Amino acid sequence: MIEGAKSYRKYEKKLARMQWLNRHKVIRSNNWKKAQVKIARLHRKIANIRKDTLHKLTTFLAKNHSKIVIENLNVSGMLANRKLAKAIADMGFYEFRRQLDYKCKLYGSELIIADRWFASSKTCSSCGQVKEAMPLSVRIFECVCGLNIDRDLNAALNLAALAAS
Repeated sequence: MIEGAKSYRKYEKKLARMQWLNRHKVIRSNNWKKAQVKIARLHRKIANIRKDTLHKLTTFLAKNHSKIVIENLNVSGMLANRKLAKAIADMGFYEFRRQLDYKCKLYGSELIIADRWFASSKTCSSCGQVKEAMPLSVRIFECVCGLNIDRDLNAALNLAALAAS
């Protein structure tokens, strides 16, 4: 498990404060322009933190693993969920996939992209039984065969088995 940078979450309050202070300034005045530059600098800082994290992670994965399996996710559909959109957008999933694609070619790794409809989270990694529905709030995968495992770890084991086959 690798923790994301969460650069937007880290500077969200500071950005909101700067934008709030700027809203009463006279548009195109010198103070307004200075505030706009500060806001732009903070946006650039957030973007640079995200870029740096993604580059370091994708380089590490491509250099140290011969096979990498990722899921083809419906990111635009996931962004429609109001409660998760900010966290998903903060991770930069498309940029992660794009960088991983060219870095795998560069370092000689194999990138396997699992189908969008592959039920990696709902399939038991031990016995192969598929659950009907599994809401995102359920973080522990429990199977009738007795397997109790973290949902993400179960999905990772299923993706590893997909790569092996």
